[in-house]
Amino acid sequence: MASMMSRRTFVAAIPLLLAACQSQQSSTVQAGLTPLADGTPDYATAYAARTDGGFSIPAIQYQKFDPKYLRQVVFYPSKYPSGTIVVDPGSKYLYLIQPGGRAIRYGIGVGRAGFAWNGEAEIRFKREWPKWFPPDEMIERDPKLEKYRDGQDGGPSNPIGARGLYLWQGNKDTLYRIHSTNQPSSIGTNASSGCIRMWHQDIIDLYNRVNVGAKVVVLG
Repeated sequence: MASMMSRRTFVAAIPLLLAACQSQQSSTVQAGLTPLADGTPDYATAYAARTDGGFSIPAIQYQKFDPKYLRQVVFYPSKYPSGTIVVDPGSKYLYLIQPGGRAIRYGIGVGRAGFAWNGEAEIRFKREWPKWFPPDEMIERDPKLEKYRDGQDGGPSNPIGARGLYLWQGNKDTLYRIHSTNQPSSIGTNASSGCIRMWHQDIIDLYNRVNVGAKVVVLG
């Protein structure tokens, strides 16, 4: 009798298991990732080396990072509409709000103590492999950057990296950016001068999803 009940329980559970697997696969695809046979994301491909805009992007050694910083879809109810970016510096996450109380979550690096910024802004410009102009205050702190006062051309050694999203408040440039980094180990840390850092592969995914004018909320 116990064996029969166990078998019946297992059979009854099959639809639930299949539904869970399908849900996981759907979430994986929604995050722009390819599901493996078991439905889990193929991060090896997502974070592999690639060529973009004529530049070589190195692979991310994602196995060395806490899995929570890997791109994924999570349950994240929000008062903000789909397409809004919400940055949580404390948790080192960036959320791209999706319908149905969900969000695509990316790991980020944020500002060091004393350089943090929070508030609401919008994306005024999007740039691929942009030129980098260090702010005057940064040059004052590090005179070696004087040579880049007129800009450093885009490329893998450029601090802005593969993509830049430029944050403005009204008609004022905040001078803060969401961008990729040539220091992948900084993701999950407080390391930048206030800007929001992402892996090249993740900023490219985010860049392709957001529009100019999208709201960005940086939590305090």
